[in-house]
Amino acid sequence: MTAPAVPGYRDLSYSVDPAAVDAPSAVEFMREALIRIDEEEVSRIAAEMERKRAILAPLLAREALKRSTADAVRPILARSFATRRRSDELLVAVGGPNIARAILDLVHGDAPIAERFLAFDDALAAVDPSVRRDLGSECLHFADPERAWLWSRWMWDPVARTGALPLVMVQDFDFSAPDAGGTYLRVGVALSAVLATADELGFRKMRSGPFVVDVYLAAIYAVYLYTVLRIRMTQEFTRIVPAHPELIRRLLGVHRLDG
Repeated sequence: MTAPAVPGYRDLSYSVDPAAVDAPSAVEFMREALIRIDEEEVSRIAAEMERKRAILAPLLAREALKRSTADAVRPILARSFATRRRSDELLVAVGGPNIARAILDLVHGDAPIAERFLAFDDALAAVDPSVRRDLGSECLHFADPERAWLWSRWMWDPVARTGALPLVMVQDFDFSAPDAGGTYLRVGVALSAVLATADELGFRKMRSGPFVVDVYLAAIYAVYLYTVLRIRMTQEFTRIVPAHPELIRRLLGVHRLDG
């Protein structure tokens, strides 16, 4: 049995199968995550993402991006988790006007969202794929979180085939697609399936705002990351890894938002 695509992700024109979610694994990871970060902290981080959206809104506006200058895109790059430490590198590699035009077409273009995402990916071909895709999804998501979704490498890494989403999806869920635009859609389908089963899994809060599901998934990834580090690294090394709330904020690009 299928359910309609979750309202909000309106660009998904096909149905979502809630059975794609591995319910026992999802519940286990959620419960483990909420041992380390309570729901009040989830709400605070989601509110910080709303504030990040308010900061980015004028920067992602059509008129701002039409200026097509390095100054127009530098503050956007500075607030993306993937690009904040390499803004100058990206501006040299691609050029401020080119990045501004690519973001303008991505956020404000008329083509279907997968086509816009692919065009953005092609326009920033000189940039590491995971970096440009993280940046593109952040621009879309923070410009219109009701219509577009986040795709960060910690959610789904198509090279390593790891991330928060495969931890909660059934094993045979297929994230593969012929290009970045198609993969962006597959990530959206997975997110929609998670949201479609949130009430059933006992996590109704996940639907309370457009950024809450991002926080939950970042919390799940933090659990996974700590588990891997405990297995592979020394105890001394794991001590320097940020605590869960800080790690989640870093993954979502809201750590020291004003800094």
